[in-house]
Amino acid sequence: METELGDEVVVVGGGVIGLTTAVVLAERGRRVRVWTREPVERTTSAVAGALWWPYRIEPVALAREWALRSLDVYEELAARPEGTGVRVVEGVLGETGLDEVDGWATARLPGLRAARAGEYGGSGLWARLPLIDMSTHLPWLRERLTAAGGVVETRAVADLAEAGAPVVVNCTGLGARELVPDASVRPVRGQLVVVENPGIDTWLVSTDPASGEMAYFFPHPGRLVLGGTAEEDAWSAEPDPAVAEAIVRRCAALRPEIAGARVLEHRVGLRPARDAVRLERERLPDGRLLVHNYGHGGAGVTVAWGCAREAARLATG
Repeated sequence: METELGDEVVVVGGGVIGLTTAVVLAERGRRVRVWTREPVERTTSAVAGALWWPYRIEPVALAREWALRSLDVYEELAARPEGTGVRVVEGVLGETGLDEVDGWATARLPGLRAARAGEYGGSGLWARLPLIDMSTHLPWLRERLTAAGGVVETRAVADLAEAGAPVVVNCTGLGARELVPDASVRPVRGQLVVVENPGIDTWLVSTDPASGEMAYFFPHPGRLVLGGTAEEDAWSAEPDPAVAEAIVRRCAALRPEIAGARVLEHRVGLRPARDAVRLERERLPDGRLLVHNYGHGGAGVTVAWGCAREAARLATG
């Protein structure tokens, strides 16, 4: 039986990866403290459009496993959308054919089918997928953690060694570049425009085959989130007006009613990209356990619960 001290875990990072990992640990009986540099509402995760789909994440086989475990959870949470922020919503994955999706998706998502001409102008997949309103979901995760006895502390960390607990879980995302340090973690800048929803109730993700530019829109309660960009190694957190105009223009080309929608907000998030997610443990020189769970890029929400369960397993010994 573990001692009281041995039960303590410090999770560094208060985004969706850190909070979900903390929830899993706390609900397994650990005494958990989350240290987050910013309040959860101001983390990178708060900016996410948050459609469930394994997006640009390696290693592919493991990412699919983590994503499917997370899908099970999100489908359960979608029964209480007002509290959890999770809904299952229909939409189109553009420039994707059924022949390009492996069996894992068609087996698990029975409603997956080719988009019809009236649903999308090109080749695409019609799907029902979880869409997560992060403005509701992040506070819900914090409340679930608190209910399980966990604590969230706003605290900047200059060195992972500051956490004196027997087990430390590193969920710092882009911060791991300096804290580990791990120079392979790099930003992929995403800019979004939030507008009043002109009556759109489905989502769409589209990529221009010629330019590679993305356009997507996600309907959330009271608003429509428009995107987007994926600028590698770009560090600016300031919205670019020209980029914002281009985002609205690309989305309006897909749904003309977007052109006149009133802009509510501009957002920028720096996705914590890495060639592959780092989900492993190591022993520190003083014998304490350090578990790494970072490098999820733009798929953090998609794999959060699967990665959290694996991180909790690694943290047990």
